[in-house]
Amino acid sequence: MDKIYDLIVIGGGPAGLSAGIYAGRAQMDVLIIEKSEVGGQITTTSEVVNYPGIKEISGHHLGEQMREQALGFGVEFLKSEVTNMDFKEEIKKVETTSGAYKALSVIIATGANPRKLGFPGESEFTGRGVAYCATCDGEFFTGLDVFVIGAGFAAAEEAIFLTKFARKVTIIAREPEFTCAKSIAEKVLKHPKIEVKFNSQIVEVTGDTKLRKAIFKDNLTNTTWEYTAPDNESFGVFVFIGYKPQSDLFKNHVNLDSQGYIITDGDLQTNVKDVYAVGDIRPKRLRQVVTAVADGALAATVLEKVVEEKREALGIEKEEKEHPKTSDVSKEDSKSKFLDEGIVSQLKGIFERFQSSIKIVSVLNDNDLSVNIKEFLTEICDISDKITLEFYKKDENLELEKKIELDCSPTIAILDSNDNFRGVKFSGLPSG
Repeated sequence: MDKIYDLIVIGGGPAGLSAGIYAGRAQMDVLIIEKSEVGGQITTTSEVVNYPGIKEISGHHLGEQMREQALGFGVEFLKSEVTNMDFKEEIKKVETTSGAYKALSVIIATGANPRKLGFPGESEFTGRGVAYCATCDGEFFTGLDVFVIGAGFAAAEEAIFLTKFARKVTIIAREPEFTCAKSIAEKVLKHPKIEVKFNSQIVEVTGDTKLRKAIFKDNLTNTTWEYTAPDNESFGVFVFIGYKPQSDLFKNHVNLDSQGYIITDGDLQTNVKDVYAVGDIRPKRLRQVVTAVADGALAATVLEKVVEEKREALGIEKEEKEHPKTSDVSKEDSKSKFLDEGIVSQLKGIFERFQSSIKIVSVLNDNDLSVNIKEFLTEICDISDKITLEFYKKDENLELEKKIELDCSPTIAILDSNDNFRGVKFSGLPSG
């Protein structure tokens, strides 16, 4: 008989992870399905400074800590994409690219992504000057100039909020006037720290590690103008043109509102019994990590009793679950590593700034030290797709050994994407 989980969570962002943590702690059998990186959008945020109880943490580190916490409560993870589902029966079925899975309940936590404009530099500088949440990132631009892109309610409201931090806020709007309520539009137009440029658009942003220059276009005169940050300064570009809920997959299975968000009741249940929605996938005023994790906790807590009663009513025995400390998955995750989460988070930020890829090659011996070197370098490589690894034994690649001027082993050398030796080499390491 196929395994029947107590709960399947679709989406591994903060809302889904929180649901998994609470459900796992309540001894529920939980599977979290995530098609990409566990942690969701928060992993792209370099600094999180408004999560209660944590003064400062990187988004990647926070997401990883939540994942580790969920694993500690026996939650299972599956990296796969959901392709379809059947919520009509008491036992829910979720189909993925890795197969079909069954559960007594489902929580949808696929989130909503900020809509992007696609101008040159937008994706490259996201998290390094280009932002989509004033509440999250406004403080990082204290005393600097900020541009807000958009003409709707969000753009107007967030522009006012940003004046608490920014030296000046300039709104760039394609439209000839605001599309929000007249009352808030007038408030923006009268604000001494806000300048509004209608019939305009952003063309491009450029910089180094941060934004340094932006180009804008006046659509009435068809002319462009530039903004260059003062010496040793950067600036911010906040894009507020709405969110796109990741709900297309569910539109024929649960009720959505006119914007595509999943409608829930006070307990976060959808119109389908035992199917819940949490986090940014549902209508809400504030889209923050703290509100996402609150949703996950509430839904999991409600489902704890629901699932228990459902198992009894259906006469379904729960499979004996191996304690997470002795399970194969947890053994792998708890294995001693060379790099702790803090170092990984810092290195990830550094590697993201690399202009091109690098290759680390190592000529190793058959001893314990070489095994440790291989494990260490593998951990480094796993942090970024801009790093590749090659391992050789002495005399296995004579052309390479000549290129890096190999004099002994083990040796580690760094090459660029064209296989040119960059003059960085660690050799003469202890042999045993």
